[in-house]
Amino acid sequence: MPPELRKRKAPASEPAAAPPAKKKGPVAKAVAKVKEAVTPKSKAAKPKTNGAAAPAASAAKVAVGDVITLEGFGGELETNEAAKVTLKQLVDESKAGVVLFTYPKASTPGCITQACLFRDSYAPLTATGFSIFGLSRDSPKSNTTFKEKQMLPYPLLCDPSGTLITAIGLNKAPKSATRGVFVVDKSGKVLASEPGGPAATVDVVKKLVGGGDVAEPAAVAEPVVPAVEEPKTEPAVPAANGVNGTNGTAEDVAQADVAAQVADTAEKLDSNEDKPIVA
Repeated sequence: MPPELRKRKAPASEPAAAPPAKKKGPVAKAVAKVKEAVTPKSKAAKPKTNGAAAPAASAAKVAVGDVITLEGFGGELETNEAAKVTLKQLVDESKAGVVLFTYPKASTPGCITQACLFRDSYAPLTATGFSIFGLSRDSPKSNTTFKEKQMLPYPLLCDPSGTLITAIGLNKAPKSATRGVFVVDKSGKVLASEPGGPAATVDVVKKLVGGGDVAEPAAVAEPVVPAVEEPKTEPAVPAANGVNGTNGTAEDVAQADVAAQVADTAEKLDSNEDKPIVA
């Protein structure tokens, strides 16, 4: 038998090698740069949080006229006596609202001036029911020393983490506060929120609550002088021939009688002349 011939499989063809990349000329490079400039870049990948919630976006700065939710606003604070308080608690305990003036550092020159200006105007500024508090990132010990040395009549609030200072928009990096003033009423309405110098922060509150450096003196009432009633005079009797009736003297009356008799006699004579003479 003739031998069986077997066909061999053709060897697999090798993939064609990619042609070498052409070098970009100056024109091609310029076009590539233009495309890169106009092509929107993809958003950066969000950082991994290992299951933890991503940090919340920073709250927008409150503005005058805004009504804030007092519950939880600004977190928890301490007074200079280390008592735990919140802004809501301070507003609830006030009669009309709360004034917070912020300062960078206790017992420094500008902060002493600001605190003493609020001290000196304390009575007129609180007359309408607003409660005043100083607010900084100082410790209770530093603020207590500050309060006692300057004899401040109002409490100082300590916000080391800057939660309330940041919430009212007066935080200053890295760990300080911008000098300013923030006023909120009982309903949570923001009446003032702005930075300013020591005197400017006091003036804001003065204009807001109608206070002043010196209280207006009470008006002195003029003494009441009793009216003196003038004596009534009897109406004058018309004069007869230039002689007053009841106001005349006895002599005037006699002259008037004589004048009357003479007038009567003259009248009779005149009437007799007018009559015809009878022969």
